[in-house]
Amino acid sequence: MNPLVSAAELAAALTAPNPPRVLDVRWKLGGPPGREEYAKGHVPSAVYVDLDTELAGHGLPTDGRHPLPAIADFQAAARGWGLNDGDAVVAYDDVSGMSAARAWWLLRHAGFENVRVLDGGLTAWLAAGGAVETGRPDVAPGTVHLEFGQLPVLDADAAEAVAAHGVLLDARAGERFRGEVEPVDPRAGHIPGAVSAPTADTIGPDGRLLPQRELAERFAALGIDAGTRAGVYCGSGVTAAHAALAMEAAGLPIPALYPGSFSAWSNDPARPVAVGAD
Repeated sequence: MNPLVSAAELAAALTAPNPPRVLDVRWKLGGPPGREEYAKGHVPSAVYVDLDTELAGHGLPTDGRHPLPAIADFQAAARGWGLNDGDAVVAYDDVSGMSAARAWWLLRHAGFENVRVLDGGLTAWLAAGGAVETGRPDVAPGTVHLEFGQLPVLDADAAEAVAAHGVLLDARAGERFRGEVEPVDPRAGHIPGAVSAPTADTIGPDGRLLPQRELAERFAALGIDAGTRAGVYCGSGVTAAHAALAMEAAGLPIPALYPGSFSAWSNDPARPVAVGAD
């Protein structure tokens, strides 16, 4: 399944007999919760999803800033969104899918197949003339059953092995990869052997993902094809999910994701950190 849905496709689906459940995953690192923006206006029928509390767990610094939630907690949250087994789901945000991809990846990892991301997010929806509504819709609790384990996941040792024997993509901005700046984590740089692949480079000027062929060419230039042992990480595991989304949109297998990402790696003094472009 194409992991993306256009604004026009979503508008048509919302008028169908069995419309998808729409998830509003607006979130900004270090900013206020997106719930306030959701209240001002959202895609009709959308339910707000809090990335920090519903799409992430809590742990030690060596677990990273956004470790995976416990499956029981994630299932409870999904039921609160009204999800039932077999539902179709569309997630969106206002940052070109950068946070909505976290919901997409978690649901896929938990065995939910029919989930897509609105290409271009709320900006594309509004540009296409999509309506917005205020207030939270009445949502009957769902009964969905979820279980993690459907997508490949890396711990620190496995990430190190992929960097040595495959292609480990670092989805952060290039200056963070090179160690020139580090606004959040305790050490600057990257996992040794990783390849810089800013996920922002997969997004076109219109806020949508690049066309499939361009995405495939980009990943090929990074050394990835359908048979590559590939992994991806970022600062805390959120942007890495967007890189995974871009790879599937390119027609490639979803890569193994390191949920702890650099926030976990850099908090472990036993883990080496590399700096520079290579």
